[in-house]
Amino acid sequence: MKAMPGRTLRGRLTLLYGILLALGLAFYAVGTSVYLLHDLRKQQDASLDREIETVEGLISVSSEGEVELRSEEGEARPDSPERGYLLEIWSAAGKPMFLSEGLDGSSLGPAPDLTRKPFDRSPHTYRLQNGARVRVEARRHEIEGRVLLLRLAVSEEPLWDEFWDMVSVLAIGLPVTVLLIGFAGYAIAGRALRPVDAMANRAREISAEHLNERLTIQNPGDELGQLGLAFNETLARLEKSFEQLRRFTADASHELRTPLTAIRSVGEVALQNTGDASYYRDIIGSMLEEVNRLTRLVESLLTMSRADAGQIQLQRISVGVLDLAKEAAALLEVLAEEKHQTIVVDGDPSLAVRADRLILRQALINLIDNAVKYSPAGGKIRVHVHAADGNAVIEVQDSGPGIPPEHAEKVFERFYRVDKARSRAEGGAGLGLSIVHWSVSVHGGKVELDRDAAPGCAFVIRLPLEHKEHPLQKEG
Repeated sequence: MKAMPGRTLRGRLTLLYGILLALGLAFYAVGTSVYLLHDLRKQQDASLDREIETVEGLISVSSEGEVELRSEEGEARPDSPERGYLLEIWSAAGKPMFLSEGLDGSSLGPAPDLTRKPFDRSPHTYRLQNGARVRVEARRHEIEGRVLLLRLAVSEEPLWDEFWDMVSVLAIGLPVTVLLIGFAGYAIAGRALRPVDAMANRAREISAEHLNERLTIQNPGDELGQLGLAFNETLARLEKSFEQLRRFTADASHELRTPLTAIRSVGEVALQNTGDASYYRDIIGSMLEEVNRLTRLVESLLTMSRADAGQIQLQRISVGVLDLAKEAAALLEVLAEEKHQTIVVDGDPSLAVRADRLILRQALINLIDNAVKYSPAGGKIRVHVHAADGNAVIEVQDSGPGIPPEHAEKVFERFYRVDKARSRAEGGAGLGLSIVHWSVSVHGGKVELDRDAAPGCAFVIRLPLEHKEHPLQKEG
């Protein structure tokens, strides 16, 4: 089902830019209209000022004392008051002395009193009795020793007609402009977002069975290209995770099946044969040995599963690194003595870290156990503790055959064994170094293989040192 335009990114972008464009054009239209009205009124006031100066030159006083105009040119008529000017003349005592015929008996304002207070001569709008709006300007005029008040007005209807014509054009043109630009923007947005549609369609075709496929990126330099690159990187990580999961599942199944098969085979043989108590004791011992191996494997798998789920809570305390190394080595001395090996633990006894003692000890046990397994009879295992660059460094070095360079980057992967031909009883399930890597990482440290160590190989753990406050500093 095709999405509604308003729910798509294309539709939302078009709507957003349409609204912004409409607001911008509305602001422009209002500003233009206000400026036009102001300019028209300014022109009208200038014209009104010129008209009143012209009218002042046409005023005369007859022998009977009446005020007259020498010319009626430009004066508005009753049938067309919007054409021409309207004039009224008042005496200083506030009596009307002249009214234009176009006023039809009305006035351009209340009767003035020139003897009491000054009048405002600035132009202003006034509405006549018939509702017509006029622009009025007043001026004091002296002729033959007499003080007169002149009021001259022109109709504002032509001004407002021109203003509303402009507003009508804007009211029609702006919506049409917004619609046209909106359609054009919708088309442009569709063209710009076409790579997104292509990537979406391509992404729908990629399944768990085809994680090796990637999106086609036309322009890696723009934002959509960066999105495609990020998606391809995510696919690469997913492919790697799925591959690890498949290998983990296959290896775990194989590792679990091996001791179970051994237990079943030994049991079936025992049922088919008869023997004395010593015979059955050996059978039961073989079965228990496989059960112990299976138990260790399940415990390792459970540890990794809980670690992946973040369910292991660390109980951090201050741990002496050298003491912890000696404790881990002591637990493996029996295995080393069986092969006539020597475990030497030395280093700086003052180094301490904030760590979960049990988890960190298990990491050291796994490393020393590997060293015992891969070192020859009569070999030497050295555990050295020292400080470097603000870290506590633990080096576990064996005297075995070492690890080839092509395997160095993979030794911490789950179920990975350098020598796949080595028996599981001797080589383990390949989870020990994975547990070491996790144990060190959750403490903010790093573990790596020292390729330059010889003879044998050396694993190096780096953990942040515990920072203790000086007593004088704490008191201060």
